[in-house]
Amino acid sequence: MEEPAAAPRAAGEMTLVEHLRELRTRLFRAVIALAIGTVIGYVIFPYLLEPLIAPYCAVPSGMRPEGSCSLVALRPMEPFSVRIRTALVVGLFVAGPVIFYQLWRFITPGLTRRERRFALPFVVLSQLMFGVGIGFAYLVIPRALDVLLGMGGPQIEAFLSATEYLTFFLAMCVAFGLVFELPLVLISLVMVGVLRAEGLRKARPYAVVAMVTGSAIVTPTTDAVTLLFIAGPAWLFYELSIGVAWFVERRRRKRGGA
Repeated sequence: MEEPAAAPRAAGEMTLVEHLRELRTRLFRAVIALAIGTVIGYVIFPYLLEPLIAPYCAVPSGMRPEGSCSLVALRPMEPFSVRIRTALVVGLFVAGPVIFYQLWRFITPGLTRRERRFALPFVVLSQLMFGVGIGFAYLVIPRALDVLLGMGGPQIEAFLSATEYLTFFLAMCVAFGLVFELPLVLISLVMVGVLRAEGLRKARPYAVVAMVTGSAIVTPTTDAVTLLFIAGPAWLFYELSIGVAWFVERRRRKRGGA
C-alpha cells in the first residue's frame, strides 16, 4: 500500500534544519561585522576618551577628588581591558546596520515583495533609534552620577577607577540604545503580521516583569534610581507600540472592508 505523499510546504516555510542553517549564516555575518567595527573602535579609542569622560566631568566638582575628572587605573591590565570594552561597544554601533538587517531577515523569512520594502526603513530607523538612545543616555548619565555619588553625603569623595566608570557608562549607553529599539522592533513585527495589538496587551504584565528584570541585569549598579531610568522608558515605549499596533490594524481592517 502506497504511503500518502507529504503535503507540499507553504511558500517561505522552512524545516528546522534550514532554520538552524539560516541562523548560523546570519550570526556569522553579524559577528564578522562586529569584529570589523571593534577593530575600528580600538583604533579610534584615544579620540573617544575625552567625550567618554565628559559626563563625569559634568558632575559638581565637590563630588570629585580635588575637582579633578581624571580616572584611576588600579591594575596594570585595566587600561587595556577598558579599551577593549569600549571598542566592543563602538563595534556594536558601527556594525548596527548589518546586525539589524540580519535580524530582520531571520525573523521574517519568505517576505512578500510588499514586506521587503520594510527592510531598508527598518535598518535605517534601527540605527537611528540606537543612536538616539545613546544620546539620551549621555544626557542622563551626569544626573545619575550626581544622584549616586551624592547619596553618601559630602564627606565621601568618589575615587572612580577607569573600569568602574566606563563599565557604568557603556552599560547605560547599550541599555538605552536597546530600549529605544523596542518600539521599532514591536511595530515592525506587527506590520508583517507576526504580532497583534491584542497579544501585546495580554502580554503586558509579563513584559513589565521582563523589562524590570532585564533592566536589573544590565544595570551595573544595584540602586533603584538607575534601574528606573532604564525600565521607565521601556514601559512607555511598550505602551506606545500597543497604540501604534492598534492604529495599523484598524487601517488594515478599513482597507479590507473597502
